[in-house]
Amino acid sequence: MAYVPVPKDLTKIKTKVALNLTKRQLICFSLAAVVGIPTYLLARGMIGNSAAVLVMIGLMLPFFFLAMFERDGQPAEKVIRNYIRAKLWPGTRPYITENLYKYLDEEGKTIATQNKTATTATAASAKKHRSGKRK
Repeated sequence: MAYVPVPKDLTKIKTKVALNLTKRQLICFSLAAVVGIPTYLLARGMIGNSAAVLVMIGLMLPFFFLAMFERDGQPAEKVIRNYIRAKLWPGTRPYITENLYKYLDEEGKTIATQNKTATTATAASAKKHRSGKRK
């Protein structure tokens, strides 16, 4: 009987379109070829073969980066966008929780002062009443 390993995390599985590459990889590699090959063919006559290859590689590297890089399930452009947004627009937090303990503390203090004044008032009235009985 054939044994087929099944990965535990199925979200990491990408569907392959052609040549064991995903659709994203095919598009990025095609764009790299469209930019890199004509650049090499036009530049090798002017700057030499080795320099033209280095220029071609430099122009193709961003496309390879966009095709292959992924962090936490997000592609490169989303990671870059989030990084730029965090650095350029830190801003204020849109949602701030309220400190309930602060309000409970204030209410507790007011309740305690009300109870304290109430007990002193009742004690004073009781003294008046007692003093009234004795006279």
